[in-house]
Amino acid sequence: MATKTIGVLGLGVFGSSIAKELSEFDCEVIAVDLDLNNVERIEPYVTEAIQGDITDLDFLKNIGLENCDVVVVATGTSLEASVLAVMNCKKIGINPIIAKAKNKMFMEVLNAVGATTVIRPEKEMGERLAKNLLRRHITDIVDLDDQFAVIEFFPPKRWIGRSLEELNLRKRYEMNVIGIRRKPERKLDVSFGPNYIIAESDIIVGIAESEVFEQYDYLNKLK
Repeated sequence: MATKTIGVLGLGVFGSSIAKELSEFDCEVIAVDLDLNNVERIEPYVTEAIQGDITDLDFLKNIGLENCDVVVVATGTSLEASVLAVMNCKKIGINPIIAKAKNKMFMEVLNAVGATTVIRPEKEMGERLAKNLLRRHITDIVDLDDQFAVIEFFPPKRWIGRSLEELNLRKRYEMNVIGIRRKPERKLDVSFGPNYIIAESDIIVGIAESEVFEQYDYLNKLK
C-alpha cells in the first residue's frame, strides 16, 4: 500500500498533535503555519515543515500541496483563514478536506464552502468523556457506520444464569450477539448456541444500534 501524504494547515495544539501522530505511522506529512516557532517545533517530527500563509493559493501550489491525499485545516481561531484555506484546497483539487471548527457557526460555514468533514474537537471530546462516565456495562464500542456499532459489554446481574434464548436480546434490544469472551483475557468464542448460559465473568459482543443500546445502559434499563 502506498504511503499517504497528508497536509496539516495550522500547527497549534490540535494541528501539531495530528502531525506528530500521523508521522509515527509512516505518513508523509506536510505541516504549514505562519508562526515560525510552531514550524520549528514540529520540524523534527514531519516530512516537511513550512512557514507560510495558508490563505495564499499560490503559496500552497508552490509547496506541492496538491500532492496530498488528504488535507486537515487545523486552524480554528480565524474563520476567514479557515474558509480561505478550504477554498484554496478545493481549487487545487484536494479531496477530502477535513476542517476544524470552534463552534456551530464555524461548522456551518466550513461545510458550506466545501469542507468534506468538519469537526469540533472540544465538543466531541466532551461528549466522549460524558459517555464514558455514564457507561455502566459497556466496555468498548466500535462504530460500523452512523447507526450501528459492535458493542462489548459485561452482562447486567439480572442476566447471569439465564440463557441467550431466554434473554431474547434480538427482540428486546435489536442486538445480534456475535461472540462471548469468557473472562477479559480469553479469546472471543463465536461457537455458542441459544442455550448458552451467561456467566458473571463473561463479556458479550454484539451488533446493535449504538445510540439505542447506550441509552439503555446509561439509564440502567438492561433487563
